[in-house]
Amino acid sequence: MTRAAEQTSGAGCCGSCVNYFTSAKFLLYLGHALSTWGDRMWHFAVSVFLVELYGNSLLLTAVYGLVVAGSVLLLGAIIGDWVDKNSRLKVAQTSLVVQNASVILCGIILMIVFLFKTQLLTLYSGWLLTMCYILVITIANIANLASTATTITIQRDWIVVVAGEDRSKLADMNATIRRIDQLTNILAPMAVGQIMTFGSPVIGCGFISGWNLLSMCLEYLLLWKVYQKTPALALKATSKIEETELKQLNVQKDSELKPTEGVQLIGEKDVTVFEPHQEKKISCSARIAEPFITVRDGWVAYYNQPVFLAGLGLAFLYMTVLGFDCITTGYAYTQGLSGSVLSLLMGASAITGIMGTVAFTWLRRKCGLVRTGFLSGIAQFACLVLCVVSVFMPGSPLDLTVSPFADIRTRLLEGQPLPTALPADMSEISFTTGMHNWLNRSSSVNSDLEMSSDSVPLISVSLLFAGVIAARVGLWSFDLTVTQLLQENVIESERGIINGVQNSMNYLLDLLHFIMVILAPNPEAFGLLVLISVSFVAMGHIMYFRFAQKTLGNHLFACCGLKSKAVSNDSPSSNTSTV
Repeated sequence: MTRAAEQTSGAGCCGSCVNYFTSAKFLLYLGHALSTWGDRMWHFAVSVFLVELYGNSLLLTAVYGLVVAGSVLLLGAIIGDWVDKNSRLKVAQTSLVVQNASVILCGIILMIVFLFKTQLLTLYSGWLLTMCYILVITIANIANLASTATTITIQRDWIVVVAGEDRSKLADMNATIRRIDQLTNILAPMAVGQIMTFGSPVIGCGFISGWNLLSMCLEYLLLWKVYQKTPALALKATSKIEETELKQLNVQKDSELKPTEGVQLIGEKDVTVFEPHQEKKISCSARIAEPFITVRDGWVAYYNQPVFLAGLGLAFLYMTVLGFDCITTGYAYTQGLSGSVLSLLMGASAITGIMGTVAFTWLRRKCGLVRTGFLSGIAQFACLVLCVVSVFMPGSPLDLTVSPFADIRTRLLEGQPLPTALPADMSEISFTTGMHNWLNRSSSVNSDLEMSSDSVPLISVSLLFAGVIAARVGLWSFDLTVTQLLQENVIESERGIINGVQNSMNYLLDLLHFIMVILAPNPEAFGLLVLISVSFVAMGHIMYFRFAQKTLGNHLFACCGLKSKAVSNDSPSSNTSTV
């Protein structure tokens, strides 16, 4: 009897495992992991390749970054509109193939350039090599735009449909997706970096191209499997149907729901099979004007969303130097931190980021979705106070007597050349070290010997990175909150265009932070950049607070008493978001 019970229990356990590993949810995770791994390898490698190709100069990398940010800023709404107007499977497969094919083509071109750079320099006075650079940046930008389309359709649409009506399941899926992002952010660059270090750039290009070819085939198969296992993905509601049902839903909810349940999730609707409208004859001028009208309509629709302030608050968090990008990494080098220490700090930031995803799911269950964003904002800002304190501690290069614009004014007005290459003795240091040279060039004449770990106290930079790492718990919890608010409160027919505009907003603020650094690149001005960054983070959270206050009113601070309501509202049959 006992043996039979054990066999039954074992069979049930194995069956549960098999069911999970063949479920649409797990297949979606696996496809996202493959996609993100390839993305992170490519984004890391292309920057290093461009630096090495152009004589260890940051020029091509800067141009690439500017083109990518500008393209998403201008085309985000158009990409989102394309996602909305086409069937889900077509959008996912097309963006997947375009993205991976572009990366493969870029890898092949870079291999050719690395192998025959000397010969290309002599052909047509070097113009052929210049055309190769332009071609690489253009194709890489196309890959990034396709990646944006993939992110919108999978992370903002497919995941909502797969989760169904269960908002707790949606929150868990969002958190898992972010955990995958955090892990691949660290592991993928490490893997491809080892290949490039112990092999060569040519081997690195070949490996990335081969990976993307294999990954594309697997992801294509996984997408098809998820599509088959989730019949709702084949259904898409038209705009008219959704708007009518939304009005009916709002009228119904006004009389039924309590004041504490302020933000309403758009109810699950009876959807119809997506059928594109029959095309009418359109004049040439109308076709030319159509993209501009789409962009205008997208931004207007974004502004009119009930979660507009929450989305804008998230975008303001991109206007910061307090992250593990090349700028902060370069500053850390000027303060005497080694590459090995920085890699450990990046690992710690990934761990705190994962902690943020755990905090999100726990807080949401306890306090509801809107309050989770409010509490996450407080936590992030409290940690960033350490960064503000670091500006005034021993070891900080902040010097208010030095104009933050002195360096760029000297170069532009007095004709001094802009930095174009790294010193010869730094040629073997990675790309992030190149940013050290860029940031430190303005003060290199007078203080090269002073910028050593022996002479610079580490109190300031230690507090800075302690604040940045700790703040990532609140940052990622807040990011997940706004993501789910957009998923739950944007009607299905507008998910693409609204999330496309949100991406454009994010890139706009990200672009502004790079412009801010270009205008004030010397280390003496970094403290001011920190203060400006914290100010923008504060403004972002003030916007979210205003949204939360409009949504919940006086119930915003009533968290503990809602535990039982949160559990009941998160049941699969619930049509409202827990707040």
